[in-house]
Amino acid sequence: MTTSPASPTSSPPPPGPLLLPVLLTVQFLVSLDMSVVNIALPDMGSDLGFAPESLTWVVNAYALAFGGLLMLGGRLADLVGRRRTLVVGFLVFGAASLVGGLAQSPGQLIAARAVQGAGAAALAPVALALITVHFAAGRARARALGLWGASGALGGAVGIMAGGLLTDWVGWRSVMLINVPVVLVALAASRSGIPADRRTGSAPRLDVAGALLVTAGTSALVLGLVRTETHGWGSATTVGTLAAAAVLLAAFCVVERRGERHARGPLLRLGLLTHRPVLSANVFALLMSSGQFAAFYFTSLYLQDVMAYGPTRAGAAFLPFCAGVVAGTVIATRTVGRVGERALLVAGGLLGAAGFAWFALAVEAGGTFAGSVLGPSLVASLGIGMCFVPLGAAATSGVAAGETGMASGLLNASRQLGGSIGLAVLVTVASSATGAGEGPGAGPGPGALAEGYAAAFGVAAALLVGAAVATAVLHGRRSAPAPSAVTPPRPAEAYVSEES
Repeated sequence: MTTSPASPTSSPPPPGPLLLPVLLTVQFLVSLDMSVVNIALPDMGSDLGFAPESLTWVVNAYALAFGGLLMLGGRLADLVGRRRTLVVGFLVFGAASLVGGLAQSPGQLIAARAVQGAGAAALAPVALALITVHFAAGRARARALGLWGASGALGGAVGIMAGGLLTDWVGWRSVMLINVPVVLVALAASRSGIPADRRTGSAPRLDVAGALLVTAGTSALVLGLVRTETHGWGSATTVGTLAAAAVLLAAFCVVERRGERHARGPLLRLGLLTHRPVLSANVFALLMSSGQFAAFYFTSLYLQDVMAYGPTRAGAAFLPFCAGVVAGTVIATRTVGRVGERALLVAGGLLGAAGFAWFALAVEAGGTFAGSVLGPSLVASLGIGMCFVPLGAAATSGVAAGETGMASGLLNASRQLGGSIGLAVLVTVASSATGAGEGPGAGPGPGALAEGYAAAFGVAAALLVGAAVATAVLHGRRSAPAPSAVTPPRPAEAYVSEES
């Protein structure tokens, strides 16, 4: 006998005192490790003997595994249990951090970063899924989503600052090893803080064909994008890789649609994207991340290559951004119930765009922190901070409890792919504006570099305007249940693993 997934409107199990701290630690760690190694790269390269062309794989290996496995990680949480997936993710992430910190060769470090990304892909979707299941809609969930979003943004900013401090004072290995004690504490807290998994029926088998296709497709897409700075957009390598990604992802959609029709429990039920809040949230996440991740990158380059800041000072310059994100999150938490997700996403997107546009006008060779960085940072981060609460709420709006991992994996994949696409495109924009074939930071003087960075910030602003416009058009004025929440579930969707 089957049991259907819990309704999204049913009363969720009350969260324990350690649940939210564990989930915030997950989001912070995942974002931290996307940026913490950047400033340590030169020391890693000289100590382990990296060839110049292979050093970027310390970053790319993490991004590739993380982006490629997010959809699989989210669905596994639905099928085998969220606490089980979380614990395994922590174990993989912590072990990879330890191996990376002790690495004795470039190959060992790159492999450790790839495994670390795989662990992060198991962790990230679970955090949002558990918030959706265990925090009742309204003020409690808005507060949890606000802290979830802020912890991710802070992790990215703190990663830059911590990377500089740890590399300067302790050495590059510390940027990997620092994860180990954090993971151990989080694992201990998970035993009592995360409710045990409880199966409500015989869970469907994993959609193996879909998992292989989406992992290969998204990995090929990220791989093609991260190599554009080396191979160029028109090269046979780039065109071939992106074409392969398109074919694989198209095949994934065909397989998933067939799985829906034959009740086989697809990895991604494409019907979710017919629900307007879910669709608009993923489009917004894709476009916002395209601008936001690249803006982080170019702000760091501007501080170090043009303003001649050292690693520690450059990291400290991101503190106003952290403050703005926190302030924006507080505003969203207090107002989302009154003004709604759509209005907050549009307002936050436009405010973030205004901050990036200010950056485009302010960055110059003779710029100062007060004149070129402080004001734009505060405006952009305030707008971005306002988006996290409504973004998480819209992405899981009306989604059945047995599909929250699926929806969370989709949102995280949209954010990761958006960041990869945006960075690849904006690096090309900045390179063209500097007039140097080697890209930002190689060859041109401060004036040319500032001109290139300004062009990139201008495109980032346009991307956030696009995100706001897309939300205004796609997001319905009212949130209705997603299709699966109001129609009888197919047999393959009727077995879920729920927390007690």
